[in-house]
Amino acid sequence: MTGLSVLLIYASLLLGGYFAVHYFRHFKHKQTDFTSLKTVTFGDESAVRADRTASIISVLVIFLIWGAFTGSKLLPIHVPGPFVGETSFTYTAENASGQTDDATVMVTVHKDGEKVKLEDPEPGEGFARNDVAKVTAWRSGLLKVQRNDDGDVKIVAVDGQPIAPGEEVDVADGSITMTAKGSLNFSPYSGLQMEPIWLPSPEAVVARLINIASDGYQNFTLWEHLGWSLWRVIAGFTLGTLVGIPLGYAMGLSGWMRGWFDPIVEFMRPVPPLALIPLVIIWFGIWETGKIVLLFLASLWVMTIAARAGVSGVNITKVHAAYSLGANKRQVLWHVIVPNSLPEIFTGARVAMGVCWGTVVAAELVAAQKGAGMMIIAASKFQLTDIVLMGIILIGMIGYGIDVLMRFAERFLVPWKGKA
Repeated sequence: MTGLSVLLIYASLLLGGYFAVHYFRHFKHKQTDFTSLKTVTFGDESAVRADRTASIISVLVIFLIWGAFTGSKLLPIHVPGPFVGETSFTYTAENASGQTDDATVMVTVHKDGEKVKLEDPEPGEGFARNDVAKVTAWRSGLLKVQRNDDGDVKIVAVDGQPIAPGEEVDVADGSITMTAKGSLNFSPYSGLQMEPIWLPSPEAVVARLINIASDGYQNFTLWEHLGWSLWRVIAGFTLGTLVGIPLGYAMGLSGWMRGWFDPIVEFMRPVPPLALIPLVIIWFGIWETGKIVLLFLASLWVMTIAARAGVSGVNITKVHAAYSLGANKRQVLWHVIVPNSLPEIFTGARVAMGVCWGTVVAAELVAAQKGAGMMIIAASKFQLTDIVLMGIILIGMIGYGIDVLMRFAERFLVPWKGKA
């Protein structure tokens, strides 16, 4: 139910933001640029540019939903949370002679880690005695209400609703299930908010980030963890680029090289890097060499295919024009093929870097003492979800930052991309 609620809220905010922004822009000013003057825009990729307003709203919506479903103190409005407080229900007990009597159970639902002191209730006059109990929010608790009843009794109803072993009835602020032995199990209303062990609030993640940034984690500072992961990714990506680009050029320019390496590349390309971990450990060990080799293999095939596609995509008329002007093969390679294949190679480099960042967690799974992936894996063993989420966010932000830098480098080094 929670997942469906998140999906519906996200979809409504997406549509609401779209119509609100377009309504505001329509009445504020009309945009006039080259794209707006085009007569055909639907289906024209060159007319589609990222709307930065939509990007900002998208990020804000994600944090809004995150905070709303975790009870964040940063937001004034939340989805219904778990019931916390005092509630009660009445059960009907039946003794051996068939007589019935009612008793009330006062239940205190408290937050995890909160100490609650229960006071003995007034027992009542019948053989069924009033009782008290406590249950942690988001949990269920077994209530042994028959323990202080007089004689051997069994419960036949809760709040006037008949109940039998295995059946469930709704009560105020929760539900009651009868076990096979006739005991009552109380489950308080859990609401739509996520329990912190599954998804902590944004401020909890930020607090953990500040704590680890100052005190470190697992004997290393946060910056050492991130620095080692970054170094491993860059080393593996660089090696994959240095080998993959020449191999891709060779496959794109030579039929023999293409025929020789094509089965290997096409066989290895769909194999996920995670599947190679056991073999890499056997061949290269569990230390740094094995980790870098795994990241090298993660980027190698992507860069090879990107370089091969870049060579294959060169406009043949440019090659003919170069030969007609007296160029030799070396000049055609450096002045025609390489410049025209660079856009495809940069695209492959961005994909390869993303694959390496996605593989670094797996690479640091084995015998790593430092690294962002190691930090995530170690925290997951102790169910420290805030550290896991913090590590994921940091990896995503660093990966996004690298992608932005690569896009800037592409604009500077390949200004002719997209131009005839």
